[in-house]
Amino acid sequence: MAKRVAIVGAGVCGLASIKCCLEEGLEPTCFERSDDLGGLWRFTEHVEEGRASLYKSVISNSSKEMSCYSDFPFPEDCPSYVPNSRFLEYLKMYANRFNLLKWIQFKTKVCSVTKRPDFAVTGQWEVVTLREGKRESAIFDGVMVCIGFLTNPFLPLDSFPGINTFKGQYFHSRQYKHPDIFKDKKVLVIGMGNSGTDIAVEASHVAEKVFLSTTGGSWVVSRVWDAGYPSDMVMQTRFENMFINCLPTPIVNWLMAKRMNRWFNHTNYGLVPKDRTWLREPVLNDELPGRIITGKVIIKPSVKEVKENSIIFNNTPKEEPIDIIVFATGYTFAFPFLDETVVKVEDGQASLYKYIFPAHLQKSTLAIIGLIDSLGSRIPTGEIQARWAVRVLKGVNKLPPPSVMIEEVNAKKENKHSGFGLRYRKVLQTGYIAYVDELLTYMNAKPNLFSMLLTDPRLALTVFFGPCTPYQFRLTGPGKWEGARNAILTQWDRTIKATKTRTVEEPPSPFASLLKLFSFLALLVAIFLIYCK
Repeated sequence: MAKRVAIVGAGVCGLASIKCCLEEGLEPTCFERSDDLGGLWRFTEHVEEGRASLYKSVISNSSKEMSCYSDFPFPEDCPSYVPNSRFLEYLKMYANRFNLLKWIQFKTKVCSVTKRPDFAVTGQWEVVTLREGKRESAIFDGVMVCIGFLTNPFLPLDSFPGINTFKGQYFHSRQYKHPDIFKDKKVLVIGMGNSGTDIAVEASHVAEKVFLSTTGGSWVVSRVWDAGYPSDMVMQTRFENMFINCLPTPIVNWLMAKRMNRWFNHTNYGLVPKDRTWLREPVLNDELPGRIITGKVIIKPSVKEVKENSIIFNNTPKEEPIDIIVFATGYTFAFPFLDETVVKVEDGQASLYKYIFPAHLQKSTLAIIGLIDSLGSRIPTGEIQARWAVRVLKGVNKLPPPSVMIEEVNAKKENKHSGFGLRYRKVLQTGYIAYVDELLTYMNAKPNLFSMLLTDPRLALTVFFGPCTPYQFRLTGPGKWEGARNAILTQWDRTIKATKTRTVEEPPSPFASLLKLFSFLALLVAIFLIYCK
């Protein structure tokens, strides 16, 4: 009899988890509290409790070739960076292609997930759900939690003296949907992550004045990189990953600053990170420098005091009139249906082995999927986590004893650094390629570049020097996809097709003309020498 697995959430990680269970012969049941799949990527006009919320204009921060499921590319005509509505379409295509919908129970809230009395022997869980006012209970052999970490807004009002006297409007960025509310207003956005920057830029098109307040600054990256290609496809390669990890951290930081400042000098725009020793996730925004240089967005330091109708910033005594404050101050995460003896969240982290399994459990039959910031796309990262987790739940892959796992988790919490490569600011941050390769190794599915170089050199060079697209994770081992090689070799074709909507003749390269000329002259010389003999 197949093992039964409960999956909480039908977003990108939940869908991947359903498919992974089916691939390994397990029986999944996915509980989704809303009435449709998609999680974060399903836009609604109103904020829904327990589900991530996005604004109307959200576009993916990762290009389609880097953020697809590893055996299901985006359609060719899809733009390289995907609007949320198209992303939701893609998720529904994925669900239909692999027949995932029949395993999902919509409008079903998970109330509790608790160990069975005989957990030490069976590893089983009791899952209590609420559907249409009716509570139900079921027993599962494993649980996969796929709720993400963008549902609990962090609103540090205590850090803003005088906020209770403010007569204007203030809210967390989770509440933001459309820029209309900013029309002809004086707006302050606090926090310079992706959401805060997006909102400040959108507001600047309709507001009277927009301030963007940042404590630590940030590197700002355009989606468009060298030769107009997507930035993540250019930068996230195995070659670059190896190169960076071989260099001392100070040199890596210097090289990163040089690269980030190629577009514009961050110091001149008041954006340069305050502490460049630790890497913060770069902000992806194509418009921000243009809005700053035209005075539409004004960068400010942290807030010193809030008054009834104005703000005083640190190091700037002048009061600035403000009508609306948006707190883009991030999120905390929690698992309200799990007891703290199962997963305890402290200081923004949980004791999870490889960021997936609670390290102290006698039986590793519960997995947290998607709770990591790998500085890469969340879809392939979550999918790889799910592939490995399912094999652990099935019993094919074994984990170390709890004592060994706890020791590794505690070492990671200390966040000590080797002195080489990038130094990450948070424990939950990690290198995308290094992390994915580690999980692939446990499944015996990591591409063997040396072997590949002998048998398929073209593919080997593309895998090493080209973008680390998710198709690489299906070249070998369990879950191997026959279409992976072709998907890798045609990834640039799909990228270019999305932008090359008008056919134009490319001007002949002067180097090609010179090469033809030299070839012709060489031929004439050869003929002359032959006839002169």
